[in-house]
Amino acid sequence: MAFDYKKEYKEFYMPKNKPGIVTVPEMNYIAVRGKGNPNDEAGEYNKSIGLLYGIAFTIKMSYKGDYKIDGYFEYVVPPLEGFWWQDGIKGMDYNKKEDLNFISIIRLPDFVTKQDFEWAVKEATRKKKADYSKVEFLIYDEGQCVQCMHLGSYDDEPATTKLMEDFARENGYEIDITDTRFHHEIYLSDPRRTETAKLKTVIRHPVKKI
Repeated sequence: MAFDYKKEYKEFYMPKNKPGIVTVPEMNYIAVRGKGNPNDEAGEYNKSIGLLYGIAFTIKMSYKGDYKIDGYFEYVVPPLEGFWWQDGIKGMDYNKKEDLNFISIIRLPDFVTKQDFEWAVKEATRKKKADYSKVEFLIYDEGQCVQCMHLGSYDDEPATTKLMEDFARENGYEIDITDTRFHHEIYLSDPRRTETAKLKTVIRHPVKKI
Protein backbone atom coordinates (compact mmCIF):
# COMPACT_ATOMS: atom_id res chain seq x y z
CA MET A 1 0.00 0.00 0.00
CA ALA A 2 1.29 3.45 -0.92
CA PHE A 3 2.62 5.60 1.94
CA ASP A 4 0.09 8.32 2.82
CA TYR A 5 1.53 11.34 4.64
CA LYS A 6 -1.91 12.42 5.88
CA LYS A 7 -2.37 9.10 7.67
CA GLU A 8 1.20 8.62 8.86
CA TYR A 9 1.60 12.19 10.18
CA LYS A 10 -1.86 12.92 11.54
CA GLU A 11 -0.48 15.52 13.94
CA PHE A 12 0.33 17.73 10.94
CA TYR A 13 -2.57 16.94 8.59
CA MET A 14 -5.53 15.81 10.70
CA PRO A 15 -5.74 18.02 13.80
CA LYS A 16 -8.92 18.28 15.83
CA ASN A 17 -11.38 21.12 15.23
CA LYS A 18 -10.07 22.80 18.34
CA PRO A 19 -6.68 24.55 18.56
CA GLY A 20 -3.46 22.83 19.60
CA ILE A 21 0.26 23.61 19.69
CA VAL A 22 2.52 21.67 17.32
CA THR A 23 6.20 21.81 16.40
CA VAL A 24 6.64 21.36 12.65
CA PRO A 25 10.07 20.08 11.53
CA GLU A 26 11.98 21.23 8.46
CA MET A 27 10.43 19.88 5.27
CA ASN A 28 11.10 20.14 1.55
CA TYR A 29 8.44 21.42 -0.84
CA ILE A 30 7.65 22.09 -4.46
CA ALA A 31 6.75 25.79 -4.46
CA VAL A 32 5.36 28.51 -6.73
CA ARG A 33 5.09 32.16 -5.67
CA GLY A 34 2.51 34.64 -6.90
CA LYS A 35 -0.08 37.28 -6.12
CA GLY A 36 -3.78 37.89 -6.62
CA ASN A 37 -7.27 36.68 -5.87
CA PRO A 38 -7.27 32.86 -5.57
CA ASN A 39 -10.85 32.81 -6.91
CA ASP A 40 -9.77 34.29 -10.25
CA GLU A 41 -9.89 31.32 -12.61
CA ALA A 42 -7.34 32.92 -14.95
CA GLY A 43 -5.15 34.21 -12.11
CA GLU A 44 -1.68 33.29 -10.92
CA TYR A 45 -2.95 31.09 -8.10
CA ASN A 46 -4.83 28.63 -10.31
CA LYS A 47 -1.88 28.50 -12.68
CA SER A 48 0.43 27.73 -9.75
CA ILE A 49 -1.62 24.65 -8.84
CA GLY A 50 -1.19 23.18 -12.32
CA LEU A 51 2.56 23.76 -12.14
CA LEU A 52 2.84 22.12 -8.72
CA TYR A 53 0.95 19.00 -9.69
CA GLY A 54 2.86 18.71 -12.96
CA ILE A 55 6.10 18.34 -10.98
CA ALA A 56 4.54 16.33 -8.13
CA PHE A 57 3.26 13.61 -10.46
CA THR A 58 6.43 13.57 -12.56
CA ILE A 59 8.32 12.67 -9.36
CA LYS A 60 5.65 10.24 -8.14
CA MET A 61 5.63 8.33 -11.44
CA SER A 62 9.41 8.45 -11.96
CA TYR A 63 9.79 4.79 -10.98
CA LYS A 64 8.12 3.81 -14.28
CA GLY A 65 10.86 5.45 -16.35
CA ASP A 66 14.63 5.32 -16.74
CA TYR A 67 15.40 7.89 -14.04
CA LYS A 68 15.68 6.24 -10.64
CA ILE A 69 15.45 8.18 -7.38
CA ASP A 70 17.57 6.70 -4.59
CA GLY A 71 15.39 5.48 -1.70
CA TYR A 72 12.14 5.86 -3.67
CA PHE A 73 8.98 4.23 -2.32
CA GLU A 74 5.41 4.51 -3.61
CA TYR A 75 3.41 7.24 -1.92
CA VAL A 76 0.27 9.34 -2.17
CA VAL A 77 1.01 12.90 -3.28
CA PRO A 78 0.55 15.05 -0.13
CA PRO A 79 -2.19 17.70 -0.09
CA LEU A 80 -1.96 21.15 -1.58
CA GLU A 81 -0.89 23.83 0.90
CA GLY A 82 -0.38 27.57 0.84
CA PHE A 83 1.40 30.35 2.71
CA TRP A 84 -0.57 33.62 2.52
CA TRP A 85 0.08 37.25 3.44
CA GLN A 86 -0.75 40.84 2.47
CA ASP A 87 1.83 43.59 2.37
CA GLY A 88 1.67 46.12 5.18
CA ILE A 89 -0.77 44.32 7.49
CA LYS A 90 -0.65 41.58 10.11
CA GLY A 91 -3.24 38.90 9.67
CA MET A 92 -5.58 38.71 6.67
CA ASP A 93 -8.12 41.09 5.15
CA TYR A 94 -10.56 38.68 3.49
CA ASN A 95 -12.26 41.57 1.70
CA LYS A 96 -9.10 42.37 -0.26
CA LYS A 97 -8.22 39.06 -1.88
CA GLU A 98 -6.67 40.85 -4.85
CA ASP A 99 -3.87 41.99 -2.49
CA LEU A 100 -2.97 38.47 -1.38
CA ASN A 101 0.55 37.16 -1.85
CA PHE A 102 1.03 33.40 -1.78
CA ILE A 103 3.47 30.56 -1.94
CA SER A 104 1.64 27.46 -3.17
CA ILE A 105 3.36 24.30 -1.96
CA ILE A 106 3.22 20.51 -2.02
CA ARG A 107 5.39 18.54 0.37
CA LEU A 108 8.15 16.40 -1.11
CA PRO A 109 9.13 13.00 0.31
CA ASP A 110 12.43 13.18 2.19
CA PHE A 111 14.16 10.98 -0.40
CA VAL A 112 13.70 13.62 -3.14
CA THR A 113 16.88 15.68 -3.50
CA LYS A 114 17.25 19.03 -5.25
CA GLN A 115 18.93 17.14 -8.10
CA ASP A 116 15.86 14.89 -8.41
CA PHE A 117 13.62 17.96 -8.36
CA GLU A 118 15.65 19.62 -11.13
CA TRP A 119 15.36 16.44 -13.21
CA ALA A 120 11.57 16.51 -12.72
CA VAL A 121 11.36 20.14 -13.89
CA LYS A 122 13.28 19.29 -17.07
CA GLU A 123 11.24 16.12 -17.63
CA ALA A 124 7.88 17.86 -17.12
CA THR A 125 8.97 20.72 -19.41
CA ARG A 126 9.93 18.21 -22.12
CA LYS A 127 6.86 15.97 -21.81
CA LYS A 128 4.18 18.60 -21.26
CA LYS A 129 5.79 21.33 -23.39
CA ALA A 130 5.01 23.86 -20.67
CA ASP A 131 7.04 26.48 -18.80
CA TYR A 132 7.98 25.31 -15.29
CA SER A 133 10.56 28.03 -14.63
CA LYS A 134 8.49 29.50 -11.75
CA VAL A 135 8.64 26.27 -9.77
CA GLU A 136 11.25 26.10 -7.00
CA PHE A 137 12.64 23.66 -4.46
CA LEU A 138 11.79 25.17 -1.05
CA ILE A 139 13.26 24.10 2.29
CA TYR A 140 11.15 25.46 5.14
CA ASP A 141 11.44 25.05 8.91
CA GLU A 142 8.08 26.15 10.30
CA GLY A 143 8.84 25.57 13.97
CA GLN A 144 6.33 26.05 16.77
CA CYS A 145 2.75 26.81 15.67
CA VAL A 146 -0.86 26.80 16.76
CA GLN A 147 -3.17 24.94 14.39
CA CYS A 148 -6.80 23.91 14.05
CA MET A 149 -9.07 22.11 11.61
CA HIS A 150 -11.40 24.64 9.96
CA LEU A 151 -14.71 23.35 8.62
CA GLY A 152 -16.61 25.31 5.97
CA SER A 153 -16.02 28.36 3.81
CA TYR A 154 -12.59 29.95 3.56
CA ASP A 155 -14.30 33.30 4.19
CA ASP A 156 -15.30 32.05 7.66
CA GLU A 157 -11.71 31.41 8.70
CA PRO A 158 -11.47 34.50 10.98
CA ALA A 159 -13.65 32.76 13.59
CA THR A 160 -11.21 29.84 13.68
CA THR A 161 -8.11 32.04 13.74
CA LYS A 162 -9.62 33.96 16.67
CA LEU A 163 -9.98 30.67 18.58
CA MET A 164 -6.35 29.87 17.75
CA GLU A 165 -5.14 33.27 18.92
CA ASP A 166 -7.06 33.00 22.19
CA PHE A 167 -5.80 29.46 22.79
CA ALA A 168 -2.20 30.49 22.13
CA ARG A 169 -2.42 33.38 24.58
CA GLU A 170 -4.02 31.21 27.27
CA ASN A 171 -1.10 28.81 26.94
CA GLY A 172 1.69 31.39 27.09
CA TYR A 173 2.21 32.05 23.37
CA GLU A 174 1.51 34.85 20.94
CA ILE A 175 0.98 34.75 17.18
CA ASP A 176 4.30 35.39 15.41
CA ILE A 177 3.43 36.13 11.77
CA THR A 178 6.42 37.91 10.19
CA ASP A 179 8.04 38.42 6.77
CA THR A 180 9.25 34.82 6.93
CA ARG A 181 6.54 33.10 9.04
CA PHE A 182 3.13 32.98 7.42
CA HIS A 183 -0.58 32.23 7.69
CA HIS A 184 -0.58 28.61 6.49
CA GLU A 185 -3.44 26.58 5.02
CA ILE A 186 -3.53 22.87 4.13
CA TYR A 187 -6.37 21.87 1.83
CA LEU A 188 -7.84 18.46 2.61
CA SER A 189 -10.89 18.94 0.35
CA ASP A 190 -11.28 19.75 -3.34
CA PRO A 191 -13.60 22.81 -3.48
CA ARG A 192 -14.73 21.77 -6.97
CA ARG A 193 -16.17 18.52 -5.61
CA THR A 194 -17.05 19.29 -2.00
CA GLU A 195 -19.96 21.25 -0.54
CA THR A 196 -18.71 24.50 0.97
CA ALA A 197 -20.02 23.56 4.42
CA LYS A 198 -17.97 20.33 4.34
CA LEU A 199 -14.62 21.79 3.26
CA LYS A 200 -11.76 20.76 5.56
CA THR A 201 -8.78 23.10 5.86
CA VAL A 202 -5.94 22.95 8.37
CA ILE A 203 -5.07 26.49 9.48
CA ARG A 204 -1.66 27.02 11.09
CA HIS A 205 -0.12 30.16 12.56
CA PRO A 206 3.45 30.52 13.86
CA VAL A 207 3.78 31.32 17.56
CA LYS A 208 6.45 32.33 20.05
CA LYS A 209 6.56 32.21 23.84
CA ILE A 210 5.33 35.37 25.52
